[in-house]
Amino acid sequence: MKNIFKHIKFIPLVFLLLVSCEDLDLAPEDRFTDSNYWTSVDKAQLMLNTAYSQMQKSQYFFYNEALSDNAYNGRGDNAGAASLGAGIYDPSLGRIKEEWNDRYGGIKSCNLLLENIDRIPNADAVVIARMKAEARFLRAFQHFQLTTWFGDIPLLKKDPSLQEATSISRTSHAEVIAYILSELDAIIPALPKNTQLATADRGKITMGAAVALKARVLLYEGKWQEVVQTLEPFIANAYGTYSLFPSYEGVFQQQNEYNSEDILSLQYVPQDRTWGEFFDMAPISAGSRLNALAPTQELVDSYLMLNGKKINEAGSGYNENDPYINRDPRLTYTVVYDQYNWKEADGSSHIIYIKPGSSPTNEHPDEFAQGSSSTPTGYFTRKYYDVQHGTDLKSGINLMLFRYSDILLMYAEAKSELSQMTSAVWDQTIKPIRSRAGFTDAAALSYNSALGQAQLKEIVRNERRTELAMEGLRIFDIRRWKIAENVLNGYAHGAKFGVSSVDNGYLRVNLRTFDPGKHYLWPIPRDERLINTNLSQNPNW
Repeated sequence: MKNIFKHIKFIPLVFLLLVSCEDLDLAPEDRFTDSNYWTSVDKAQLMLNTAYSQMQKSQYFFYNEALSDNAYNGRGDNAGAASLGAGIYDPSLGRIKEEWNDRYGGIKSCNLLLENIDRIPNADAVVIARMKAEARFLRAFQHFQLTTWFGDIPLLKKDPSLQEATSISRTSHAEVIAYILSELDAIIPALPKNTQLATADRGKITMGAAVALKARVLLYEGKWQEVVQTLEPFIANAYGTYSLFPSYEGVFQQQNEYNSEDILSLQYVPQDRTWGEFFDMAPISAGSRLNALAPTQELVDSYLMLNGKKINEAGSGYNENDPYINRDPRLTYTVVYDQYNWKEADGSSHIIYIKPGSSPTNEHPDEFAQGSSSTPTGYFTRKYYDVQHGTDLKSGINLMLFRYSDILLMYAEAKSELSQMTSAVWDQTIKPIRSRAGFTDAAALSYNSALGQAQLKEIVRNERRTELAMEGLRIFDIRRWKIAENVLNGYAHGAKFGVSSVDNGYLRVNLRTFDPGKHYLWPIPRDERLINTNLSQNPNW
């Protein structure tokens, strides 16, 4: 797939709509049409590659974090993150229109392939069946993203005519979910396990990816028993062989791409197809331009102490004057804080000075200053830093959409919701995740049978937050847990660089508003409703 993605271009199918009578049986030779395109499996693969490339943008992957309480988009409005995060948007917001159009564009690519691929002469039936299964996965994935944001949406099982496209109405969320699940159940047997993939096919959709998407859909719907039933065979290697990669830091490094934890990733190729968001996420002294995506104090505070206690718990050992020591090691692998030791590929390193006055020379470019190009929260990002790509901070690292630790966390959450969290389940899920992260204290690793269901749910949810931070998933968890009105109202904070009389010195960086009566669903884009009056609007928009 890496080789294929070097050559991805959108493949327009210019259909012959108007022809003169004498040319009815002739296809033009200077462009592709539906009558001359579907002549080989290679051409079908190009269309499928286009559908893969439409699956997700790196900009969404990262800036979705700023929609949550994990990060703040303080400069520009990247992917609409500043507006959406603050709750100050309407149906005309560009991101909302773009999300709608991009995902229906991906659905169109899949439908075109599915409706035409059988026209290819002398094609291998096994190859065609697998390509169909991949396209159906991608179509299901796009519908899932749309219904997660918008609720009821037009369900497109086939490519609509122009008349249909401008008159179609919305299908209920429940019906869309039922369709997605039925599609995934249908294609799972037709997809290979990861252990059956040739090296050249790495990155293609597998049986494990389809099961992982099914589990995520069920999780978001709160179908806990079905999540358990779906994931128990997965953990038992029925759908392929997956495991936690030994190093948490290493999971996100280029030399470990396609590691044992990677289930499905967005594909990138150094020099040929890269993403550049880190240019506005890294410390200034590491070569970045400015900071547009800054982790929040709320995220930093969610990382436990090494003894397994929250920072505000009695006996935690937390020291506000030295707040980053004896913390969950994933904090250091994810967030850059004051006096962080920034390491480069050649083994060299330098200290990141952020707090005003912390630099020995007081002239360090990372030093925090409100209104500057540096971080507005006092934090930068480390996770997904590509040390091998060079100083321009562009990256060819694949971005993981599904990884094995998420499988374990979904299983643990479903078990806790069912009041079935036991020592055995804990040792199968939370314990290995924390051990891999670097916890060694028995108090952090051992199951506490004295905890009630509510406490266990809180632990599992927080584990999910710290394990998956800056990977674009937090906003979906907030929405499905229905806690947005609690965590997305009021100020998002930065480090303790402010005056002590205001929020104990923690910087107020963004005042946010979340109205549970309207914000749990995005509005249908205004332009779409102007084109198609049959599209109803979500409540209170």
